[in-house]
Amino acid sequence: MVAERPDVMPKVRDLPHKPGVYLFKDRFNRVIYVGKARDLHKRVSQYFHPSRQQRSDRKTQALIESIWDLEAHTVKSEPESLLLEGKLIKEYRPRYNVSFRDDKNFLLVKVNLNDPFPRFLLTRLKKDDGARYFGPFPHSSSLRKTLALIRKKFHIRTCRPELPGEVDFRHCLQHIIKNCSAPCVNKITRAGYLAQVKQACEFLDGASGEMLAEFKAEMEKAAARLDFERAAEIRNLLDDLRRTTRPTKRFARQFHTTVRPTEDMTALQEALGLPEPLRIIECFDISNISTTYKVASMVCFREGKPDNSNYRRYRIKTVEGQDDFASMAEVVKRRYSRVLSEGIRKPSLIVVDGGKGQLSSACRELKTLGLDDLPIIGLAKEREEIFRPGQSAPLVIDHSSGAIRLLQRIRDEAHRFANGYHQILMKRRVSESILDDCPGVSENRKKLLLRHFGSMEKLRQATAKEISTIEGIGPKLAETLVDFFAKLKNRPAQSEIEIPVEAPGLDESNPEKITYRLKSQL
Repeated sequence: MVAERPDVMPKVRDLPHKPGVYLFKDRFNRVIYVGKARDLHKRVSQYFHPSRQQRSDRKTQALIESIWDLEAHTVKSEPESLLLEGKLIKEYRPRYNVSFRDDKNFLLVKVNLNDPFPRFLLTRLKKDDGARYFGPFPHSSSLRKTLALIRKKFHIRTCRPELPGEVDFRHCLQHIIKNCSAPCVNKITRAGYLAQVKQACEFLDGASGEMLAEFKAEMEKAAARLDFERAAEIRNLLDDLRRTTRPTKRFARQFHTTVRPTEDMTALQEALGLPEPLRIIECFDISNISTTYKVASMVCFREGKPDNSNYRRYRIKTVEGQDDFASMAEVVKRRYSRVLSEGIRKPSLIVVDGGKGQLSSACRELKTLGLDDLPIIGLAKEREEIFRPGQSAPLVIDHSSGAIRLLQRIRDEAHRFANGYHQILMKRRVSESILDDCPGVSENRKKLLLRHFGSMEKLRQATAKEISTIEGIGPKLAETLVDFFAKLKNRPAQSEIEIPVEAPGLDESNPEKITYRLKSQL
């Protein structure tokens, strides 16, 4: 018999009139929806108005009927609520949310002041590379417009070469339209250019008051002379600037109080009945989207937190077709053969993404290596069931438990890492396929060229003399390649290439097509 749904209205009435994020939970205490609000009290109250329940679509009605509890977090501003909402959706993956459920992070702005002539770049990953990062920014469109304004205002270069020279300057239009100060040909000293970059950094840090005042005055003048189109354009620009340069709180991955690495680790140890603390957990996932590239990932969590330096990715070498069981066996064998040969510390727990089949394949390889004493489990996605060696019935843990949330975080991280590697390989394949259009370049010669130069980017930058030094590539073909790359520079900056990718369960005569839209680096 299902218990009676509790009354959540007392909690709703106690919500403050402040911006924040709210979480709806079902009767199993699982988070089923995460939302943001400018006014928490008004926004959440709307869900429980009788008129709202009658007018809502079926999905919203089902959500409202499933709400047994709610939780709210206040923040300082609406942009902060958007950032926190995205973080929590990525963490919980609620069934009623659609936005933010992908693996993308918010955009950051990166500038490396140690470069000869620094430039501002957009990125989604923050690395420990000595560069300075700004963000994250929840409004990508506003950020791109603001960055374009900054480049124009402070005359920051946009060209790609790390150290541009006269050749690059001859093809540059930005200096002609006075958007770039042209440090590449000494139109400005390096010290002067760095001063401009630092001013732009201060602007992104929030020192934009003077420019905002200038634009506001210009907007008012345009309105006074009845140039409403220009006034509206400046108004939109002001909105973009305010959104981008407004100080916001940076939410770390562990912001939400329900992520407690040490407590979650202990909970998982107790749930599995293991005698030793789970100091190191390694998790494997197979990305088998197509038969072209079969890859796997291994992520490592140390003390309940991601240990990125010990992540590993694999190309599946011995498996024909799409066989997750055999692929899992191969990658487990490769990983722990190396652990034994190099004396690497063994994990406290091994997790494989999948059910009985993947678990059995992994256990066979561990037994062959003499490591069958290592704790190992399989985590099935559909119901988050845990499979253990020698036990036919799965273990089901309460979804509100820190143990299952820790396993979900590890599994999702392994899935993200494997899919990311698969996408890298597919994009690299698109890039390398350009050589197929060059006259005289056979498959064997293509391999020679890529093996010698290491990447398409280095090959494009090579001279005919450098190319002709490769055995099997004569001077004539080298000149052909240089001419070929020169002609490609005139192509549009963005092209669309369709690669047929066989998807599981599809008729081979009608493969699904995945379209990659790539910016040409030629």
